[in-house]
Amino acid sequence: MEERTRAYLRGRFRDHYRRTEITPPPAATEREWGYIPWTSSPGTTMVRHRSLLELGDPSSFLERERPRHVYFSAGRYDDPGAGSMNEKGWRGSDLVFDLDADHLPGVTPGEDSYAEMLATCKDALRRLLDFLEDDFAFEELEVVFSGGRGYHVHVRDERVQDLESEHRREIVDYVRGIGLEFEELIETETVAGLGRETPTERRLLEADGGWGRRTHQRFVSFVDDLLECEEDDAIARLQEFDGIGERRAAAMLNAARNNREGLEAGNVTVHAAVSQLAERFVARTVEREHAPIDEPVTTDTNRLIRLPGSLHGGSALETVRIDREEIDDFDPLVDAVPETFHGHEVAVDVTSGGEIELGGDIFTVSDGDQSLPEYVAMFLMTRGRAEKEKERT
Repeated sequence: MEERTRAYLRGRFRDHYRRTEITPPPAATEREWGYIPWTSSPGTTMVRHRSLLELGDPSSFLERERPRHVYFSAGRYDDPGAGSMNEKGWRGSDLVFDLDADHLPGVTPGEDSYAEMLATCKDALRRLLDFLEDDFAFEELEVVFSGGRGYHVHVRDERVQDLESEHRREIVDYVRGIGLEFEELIETETVAGLGRETPTERRLLEADGGWGRRTHQRFVSFVDDLLECEEDDAIARLQEFDGIGERRAAAMLNAARNNREGLEAGNVTVHAAVSQLAERFVARTVEREHAPIDEPVTTDTNRLIRLPGSLHGGSALETVRIDREEIDDFDPLVDAVPETFHGHEVAVDVTSGGEIELGGDIFTVSDGDQSLPEYVAMFLMTRGRAEKEKERT
C-alpha cells in the first residue's frame, strides 16, 4: 500500500471516529487492549498489553490514533496493562465464538462472492445461537458483525467466567458435534408388558432438546418423505446409505410404515432395522447442523477480539452490534457501511477490479483510474485492490 493511500485511510478513519460514539464492553478497565496501526513496514505490527487507563477514553483514543484494527480481551485482569499474561492476574473471561466465512463448509473462497459467503455465515450464526440459547440456556449474549468475514458472539453469563480452557473446549466439541455417538442420545424406560412377569426396556431417541431433538427431527422428516414415495423409489433411497441392501431397505420401510406413531415419540426399538436407520442420522445431522466455529478463539481465555463500533482495516466496514431480534434483517453489506463514507466520490487507481456488492448496489469495477463512491473506494483500498489517485493540480 502506498503512503498516499495509507494517509488517506487514516484521515478518513479519524473523520469517522469523530462522528461515532463508541460503547466499550462491560468491565472495560479490567481488560487488555490492543491495536494494529497503519504502518509502512511489511507484516503486521500489534501493539498490545495496554490498559484503558493508558489509552484513555475509547472514542478519544480512536480519533487520536486512527488504528487499522482495535481489540479488547475476553479476559478480565487485576492488572490488564502488565507486560506478560502471568503478571496480569486473571479474574475470568467471557466465552467468545468466532464464525469466519472463509473456513465454513460449503464456502469456496475465490468462487463464492463476498455476499454469498456472508449469507452462509449468517446461517451458521443462527445454528450457533440455537445451541447457546436452547441447549445451554445462556442469556447474556452479544452478537457482532466482525466488519470482515463473519460474526462474533460474546457470552457474558456469570457461570462461564471461571471456565478454564479445557472446559471451554468441551463446549466447542458440543456445538461442533465432535465425537457425538448415537448411544449418547438414547434414554431407556421400563415398560410393564401385558402378560409378562418381567418388565422390558424401551429405547427412546431423546426428542425434547439437544442433539437428540435435532437428530429426531431429521429422522422423522426423512421417514415422512419416504412414506410418501412409491415403494420402489423409497427402497432405492434407503439403499443410498452405506451397508443397506435391498432386503434390509424393504424391512426398514415396512417397519417405518407400521410404526409411524412410535417413531414420532422417539421409539427406535420398534424394529432393529429402524434403530439402524436412526443411527445413520447422527452423522448426517452433525454434518448439516453443527456450528463451525473457530476453536482457538473460544478456548483461549486471553483472546483479543475486535471492538464493536470500530472500523475493520481490511474492509472499511464497521464492526456492528446486532440486536437479537434484528439478525434476520441485518445486511452487513448495507448496514455496516459507515455513513461517513456516503455522499461523494473518490478518485482511485484500481489494480484488481471485479463485481462489488456494497451499499445496496452492485458495481462492476474495471482496472485503472476512475472515480467511485467513497465507500466502494475505501473497501477496495483497504483490501489492497486500489490506490488513492494523486490529486490533480
